[in-house]
Amino acid sequence: MARYLISFDDGAMTFPEGELAAVAEASHAVVREARDAGVWVFGGGLERQRASVVATDGAVADGPFPETKAVLGGFSIVEVSTREDALEWAARIAAACRCAQEVREIMSDPA
Repeated sequence: MARYLISFDDGAMTFPEGELAAVAEASHAVVREARDAGVWVFGGGLERQRASVVATDGAVADGPFPETKAVLGGFSIVEVSTREDALEWAARIAAACRCAQEVREIMSDPA
């Protein structure tokens, strides 16, 4: 089994504000399905706020940097047998959230 990060950019959800309740319910329904299927690990939307960037020396700076074109808006982590399974869950999430999803495999920890 591999874990996959399914994510979308902040601002990608461009539906009318009046449809937020329906989108939220559809999204929660997909999460319930993933939990019931035993593939859900964790996920959630991220607050719209400026991020803090912590350097290797511990220094903290406001971010993201001006050249940043995309900022993470939300994510899901699923644990599935194949990339195709991850893509199927991403398709369900995309339909519910009404925005495209990016799928990336999370590297396994050999320990």
